This record gives sequence, structure tokens and C-alpha cells, in this order.
Amino acid sequence: MRATVHVPGSTSNLGGGFDCVGMAVNRWLTATVVIDESRMGVTMSRAGSLASLTCDAADDLLHTGFHAACARAGRALPVHMAFDVTSTIPVARGLGSSAAALVAGAALADAALSLGLGTHVIATLASQIEGHPDNASPAAFGGAMLGVARDDATAFAPCTYTFSPLTVHATLAFIFAVPPMEVTTAAARAVLPAHVSFGDAVSAVQRSAALVHGLATGDADLLARALDDVLHVPYRRQLVPGYDAIVQAACAAGAFGGTLSGSGSAMLAIGRPEQAKEIADAMQVAFADVGLTAETLVTDGAVGGLWTEP
Repeated sequence: MRATVHVPGSTSNLGGGFDCVGMAVNRWLTATVVIDESRMGVTMSRAGSLASLTCDAADDLLHTGFHAACARAGRALPVHMAFDVTSTIPVARGLGSSAAALVAGAALADAALSLGLGTHVIATLASQIEGHPDNASPAAFGGAMLGVARDDATAFAPCTYTFSPLTVHATLAFIFAVPPMEVTTAAARAVLPAHVSFGDAVSAVQRSAALVHGLATGDADLLARALDDVLHVPYRRQLVPGYDAIVQAACAAGAFGGTLSGSGSAMLAIGRPEQAKEIADAMQVAFADVGLTAETLVTDGAVGGLWTEP
């Protein structure tokens, strides 16, 4: 038995959409599994951005996603699985590398073992493991997605989610600058406060609504407001050297605004396609000013999601 899947990277939060809004990005993870019941054990071959990972195969998120899909379907894990995975998604940069691996693992199990789970269940499993749906949903479905928890997790049942596609106006470009430094999700969560003021909560709700409508209409003023987050970015910006200067450089080059991609270290700006290169170059220079060589990436809101080779 054999299966191959392709899963995109993703950006999440986009300023005001904390833990609920994400969008697929044109960087890809490709994974293959070969199942041979005549052999024993799990092997993992990694390439691309994953080549330097050293965790055991059984601890890899690809295997975690595979295991979750089998458990959901009531199937035992195969006794031998050989995984081969390559990725162009930078690891621990806020571009959805973890979600891509989880979605890929679950999709491999679904395809190779004919589990019949489907994309919604795969996205749900990955969201449950991550604890939030903002990267898993665009990785699975593509485009921009809203993921909303339908209930709270309990000791007896995990959280379930509603996933809804968001419209992204064709006049929008999403510009990323990705430095060679990691920001782990754990580190980014650790700096968040336990409580925020009522005023900040109101401002956060306003920005969330502005983000959804701004993406749909391409309204520059709404998107500028949405990107100026008050809920998580004020606490996380310290994790990215030169944050303020990078945002200022992007805006001076024509961007509506800038923010962290996910929890960083990648930075995201939104602008018009005709100004995207100038914005990317400006962000790259701003990173260089603090001693970091950043890769740049420009994408739109129409990147597809998970797909399985026939």
C-alpha cells in the first residue's frame, strides 16, 4: 500500500484573526508512505527544510497525524511504515510547517488505508492536535479560512470545529520576509498575558471584523486597521528583532500594514500586486539592518489545499 500527498504552508492570524483566520501559502510539503505488513518498524526520510530534523520517526508530526487518523477510524497502526517527506515550508517561522505535517500524516493514512475520513475530518484532527484551527484549515482546504470552535474540549471529547472559506479580493498581494531564526509556538504562547483589558478586547473584535471584510473587499484602510493587532502582537513583537522598522519599511514602500506571520519569525505585509516587489525588497533591507538575511515570498489568496496523487 502506498500514497502520496501534497500540503501547502500557511500564514495565520493576519493581525486581527488570532487563532481563527489563516491562509494557504505557496510553499509545499510532499509526503509519501509505503506500508509493508511483512516488515516491522517506522522509518522516516526527510529532505528540504526538514533535512536537519533529528526526532525519531515515531515522534514526527507526520506520524502523529497518521496515528490520529487511524485512531479516529478505529484502525490499528500498520506494523511497518516507510515515510518519505520533503518540504519547502520553513520550520518554526510562522508559516504552518507543523500543521502541514499533521494534515499530511492524516491524509496519508486516509488514502493508503482507505479510511474514508475526508478533508473536514483531517482538518479537525490536525486542529485538535495543534489546539487551534488557523493553520490546519487552510492547509487542508486551501485559500483563506475561518475556523471556529463549536464546543470546548473535555476529558471525554476533543473540540470540534466549523470551517468556512473566506473571500480574498484579487487586488491583494501577501508579502512575506522570512529570517533565518526560529520562534517556537511554545515560546510565542509563553509571552501572552493571561488576561487583557475590556478595551483591548473590544478593539480586537473590531479588528477581526475589519480583517474579514477587508480581505473580501480589498479595502486598504480596513486591512491597515486589522493588521495593527492589540491582542497578541504587542507581546510577541519582541521576539522578532527590528519588528517596528520592518513594518515601517513595508508601509513606506506601499503596504497597507504589516504584522507577524503566525507567531513569527516571518513578517507579513499586505499590499497591491504591482507594489509587491518593492515592499518585499524594503522588508528584506530592514531585516538586513538588524543583521538578518531574510528570504522573501509573494503570494495571493488563491493557493490550493491538500491534494492526493491518484
